[in-house]
Amino acid sequence: MRRTPVRPGPAGSPDPLDGAPGAGRNLLDEHLAHLAAALLPYRESAGLLARWGVDLARHLGLGGRLLVAGNGGSAAEAQHLTAELVGKLRDDREPLSAIALHAETSAVTAIANDYGYEQAFARQVRAHGRPGDVLLLMSTSGSSPNLITAARAGRDTGLRCWAFTGPTPNPLADACHETLAIDSPDSQVVQELHLVSTHLLCEYVDRALPAVRAARSGLLAVGDTAPAGTAPADTAPAGTAPATGPGPVGAEAVPAGLAAGAAAVPVDLTPGATAEPAGGAPGRAGAPVNAGDEPAGAGPVRTGVEVVVEGRPADRGTRPADRGTRGRRS
Repeated sequence: MRRTPVRPGPAGSPDPLDGAPGAGRNLLDEHLAHLAAALLPYRESAGLLARWGVDLARHLGLGGRLLVAGNGGSAAEAQHLTAELVGKLRDDREPLSAIALHAETSAVTAIANDYGYEQAFARQVRAHGRPGDVLLLMSTSGSSPNLITAARAGRDTGLRCWAFTGPTPNPLADACHETLAIDSPDSQVVQELHLVSTHLLCEYVDRALPAVRAARSGLLAVGDTAPAGTAPADTAPAGTAPATGPGPVGAEAVPAGLAAGAAAVPVDLTPGATAEPAGGAPGRAGAPVNAGDEPAGAGPVRTGVEVVVEGRPADRGTRPADRGTRGRRS
């Protein structure tokens, strides 16, 4: 059977469905236009993804755990993330502990049946999470009740709660410590950039892991000394190294130029430490932190559109509970 190759037409060529009732526009061009509009503000997320990657590399490399959850398409993307960490992104490495809570079908259905669907993830968070672990929740709308309940359970349990969402403000972003928000009203575009974020996060983890391994093994370059407070108490001596080889404690785990505009972040293996750019609050280097009930880095922070500390945009007043998004909710 002879096959005829399909070649794309020139830019702006008519859509085959243009003659159909209700058509009259090029669907590909329209979708790409929505994607392009979201890409410029998305570039501001580079610094946050780099810092999250270093933080995850340190936590997972020292035996910690990542819990992830989502609904619908976001569930598939969350499971994609755990597959890359437990398996590998490109090069072979040790497996890292990451659990997709929605993939535990028997637990999800049992909990939903006995306690209601809003508790489907929260109860698993309490079961599997340990203080200092990371909980990452994905939602295009940011208004899924079971994810919001899970975030609250995570904070109560002592987990660091992160979120991938659509535009802020939204209830899930308010419930988490930090949020990567995609500035697009199109849920498809939001999910596509969540997938890009998943791949970049794994890339940053892999780039930072050699430094974590070096510190864990107590490797130091000849003549280097380990500054106080940069290594676990049971490691003597301890140090960190960039991905290219051994180096002193505090060496940059994210090489300069890895991401446009992203500041390199040193790896500090002090238990409970967070990888935070010097002089700035998590989410954006140099951003001030308002005094409040929680320590620096604990209040909600958004990237891509705005930085929010302690549940309020820096330049806005009272916000509505949810602005909503176009398309399906997940």
